Amino acid sequence: MEVRVERLSGADEGIVLVGLDRPEARNALGRQLLAELWEALAELGSDPGVRVVVVHSLVPGVFCAGADLKERATMSPAEAEVFVQGIRSTFTELEALPMPVLAVLEGAAFGGGLELALAADLRVAGAGARMGLVETALAIIPGAGGTQRLPRLIGPARAKELIFSARRIDAVEAERLGLLNRVVPAGQALKAALDLAREILPNGPIALRMAKQAVNEGLELDLAGGLALEGVCYGQVIPTKDRLEGLAAFRDKRKPVYRGE
Repeated sequence: MEVRVERLSGADEGIVLVGLDRPEARNALGRQLLAELWEALAELGSDPGVRVVVVHSLVPGVFCAGADLKERATMSPAEAEVFVQGIRSTFTELEALPMPVLAVLEGAAFGGGLELALAADLRVAGAGARMGLVETALAIIPGAGGTQRLPRLIGPARAKELIFSARRIDAVEAERLGLLNRVVPAGQALKAALDLAREILPNGPIALRMAKQAVNEGLELDLAGGLALEGVCYGQVIPTKDRLEGLAAFRDKRKPVYRGE
C-alpha cells in the first residue's frame, strides 16, 4: 500500500490521518498512489464520523516530490494528458472534502507535491521544508491546480513570480507569503497539525462543513452573492440538534457535546 489511512480513537476520535508511503520514489505521484488516494478520499468524504483529515508523509525528509516523471516518460502525449487530468481530479476531490483538511509538510514539496498541499484547507510545515511550483523549469506548467489555487491563496503577482521563476522557497518565506499557516521546528509539523486538529475537533461538525462551504464557494462570487450563500449555509445549521446543544451548554456553563445531528 502507498496510502495508509489511520483513524484516531479516544479523545481524538474523528481525526483521520492519511499517510503517503512510497519511499522508493519519495512519494512521487504515480498511478497506484493516485488510485489509492482517490479511493481513500471517496470513503472519507461520505463518512459523517470524520471531522478532520490530516494529510502527511510517512517517508522521512519528503512530503511529496511531485509527479512521477519516470513513469510519465513512458507515456504517449495523450496518455500524459489523461494522467495529469487524473492528478487534477484527485486534488479537486481532496479540496471538495466537506470537513477541514490539513496538510503537513516536512522536507520537499515540489510541483505536484505542493499542488497537493494547496488543495488542503490549512498547511503546517517543519522549518526544514522546501517547496515550489517548479514545472516551468521542465517546460510545462503546474497542471494539477497550481495556477489556480496559488494565486487565490497569495495573490496573482506573487504566484506568477513563483511560477515563472520555478523558484524553490523555504518554510519561512512560504509563511511570509501566506502559503503556510504555521511553521514549527523541523520534525514537529505533524504534532503541530494534530494540535490544530484538536482545536477544531470539539466544534460543531455540521457548522464546520457549512463554514467551509461558505468560504470556498463564496470566494467565487461577488460580495452580494457570497452573503446570500452565507445565509443559505447558516440556514442549514438552524434546525440541527447541535445548535440546541450549543445553546444549552452555554446556559449550563459546560462543554458542548456535538454529534453531527
